[in-house]
Amino acid sequence: MQEMFDPADTPDLIAGLSSPDDAAVWRLDDDRALVLTTDFFTPVVDDPYDYGRIAAANSLSDIYAMGGTPFLALNIAALPADLDDGISRRIFLGGAVMAREAGVVIAGGHSILDKEPKYGMVVAGMVDPHQMFNKKGARPGDMLYLTKPLGFGTITTALKQQRVREEDLLAAVNWMVRLNRDASLSGAACGVRSATDITGYSFLGHALEMAQASAVGFRVVFDQLPILENALPYAAQFIFPGGAYDNREYFHKNVQIERDLGEEQQMLLYDPQTSGGLLLAVPPDRAVAFEVSMRKKDAQAWRVGEVVEGGGVTIA
Repeated sequence: MQEMFDPADTPDLIAGLSSPDDAAVWRLDDDRALVLTTDFFTPVVDDPYDYGRIAAANSLSDIYAMGGTPFLALNIAALPADLDDGISRRIFLGGAVMAREAGVVIAGGHSILDKEPKYGMVVAGMVDPHQMFNKKGARPGDMLYLTKPLGFGTITTALKQQRVREEDLLAAVNWMVRLNRDASLSGAACGVRSATDITGYSFLGHALEMAQASAVGFRVVFDQLPILENALPYAAQFIFPGGAYDNREYFHKNVQIERDLGEEQQMLLYDPQTSGGLLLAVPPDRAVAFEVSMRKKDAQAWRVGEVVEGGGVTIA
């Protein structure tokens, strides 16, 4: 499909099919660009309200991953014909609550009948094209920060297998419904130019995408990675979604692990995340300012490594 659309024909499309970024970006003028994204998926939790909140936060995240501010959304839904109206209303309510928290108006949408529920959003945002994030802007010396812990995939898989503890699921849900807005705002204020959000391709998959787009290497310190403590019992039992094994098969060739890690520890690095955090490359002279800004917002950010010369991702 990409060969049908020559970038030379659309100079105002500054992020699209030819780039690996999280959303499309169309320049409106020198100081404004429109950011567009869409995402939807099947339920990762049983509670319809939480499902709606998670799906909405996940859809909004791609705007934040570009350094943008979302303002408008359209619902996308595929619902079984025999689904109780109360369940569908709870899904949409969850999405509306997250949209309102983000300052976003839901202006409509589209739904179809399907055997398995699916929900998400089309989201529009605005960004200054001179300050937008992309995956190709990381430079050697930048500090790498992650803004949510890892481990959501193993917990939601334990739920599907009816092996999860309620408190562990709640811990994961509480993280998945957190907007990435604060990290995006703090990053933009501190001169960040490269970021992505951690979703289905796992921490290592998305980190590798960013490193390859920037033609650099990422050196990550395993002990500095935030891993949700509630996920550890399930990882120890190797309760991972199938996508974790797919991620490992696809990405491991460009990953070097220098230290002795257990098999379950390695798998957590390939664990698909839903509505995960942002991975940001922060200029070294702005790292302290970024940390201060995040603390003032009462938001989390873990320094997990640095950008280096070379290629691939190294786990130290």
